[in-house]
Amino acid sequence: MPLTRRELAQMVDHTLLKPEATPADVAALVAQGVELRVYSVCVSPSLLPLDPCGLHVAAVTGFPSGAHRSSVKAAEAAAAAAAGADEIDMVVNLGAVKAGDWELVQADLAAVRAAVPAPVVLKVIIESAALTDDEIVRACQAAAAAGADFVKTSTGFHPAGGASVEAVALMKATVGDRLQVKASGGIRTLAAAQAMIAAGADRLGLSATAAILAELPAAETAK
Repeated sequence: MPLTRRELAQMVDHTLLKPEATPADVAALVAQGVELRVYSVCVSPSLLPLDPCGLHVAAVTGFPSGAHRSSVKAAEAAAAAAAGADEIDMVVNLGAVKAGDWELVQADLAAVRAAVPAPVVLKVIIESAALTDDEIVRACQAAAAAGADFVKTSTGFHPAGGASVEAVALMKATVGDRLQVKASGGIRTLAAAQAMIAAGADRLGLSATAAILAELPAAETAK
């Protein structure tokens, strides 16, 4: 059965990561998120703490390049969690992935996991559009080995592009039931969101949340 509007909203990280975002913008994001009944809001760590009004809070780490030292990522993640983040979306060391230095990749992920142990949720952004299929698989395997909870497609800032159905399907096939999959980056229509879910996405990172949910029939709002 197709997801209802409320069910889809509960899969959404309502996202604002523009560098120019202000505290007032984040307050508006939260207010809209409450109105739309989304799962969480996702923001830059410098905009914490915030009043989540009952929503979960995700903050990014090592964003958007992933090229930060592991100690810096770990400190940033820990500070975000201390400021109220329930979830951390960290960017993988993309240069290490492209170099095939899987020991460094996993050590980088493990450092952040150690800094924000459960129940904080750790999502690993692998920047799938910039990777080969083999690199996607290996990055997902490293995330699983490091104790992550999710693998995530994209920052939405890389010139190679954002989420794709093919990448989501490959990520889900790789992690199975061990980890969840978040699709993020360039998802702007209901059809695109539904395609990501059909491919295996458990969570969606959206900035066009209101427009996407508005595409569902109004009658579904009450289901």
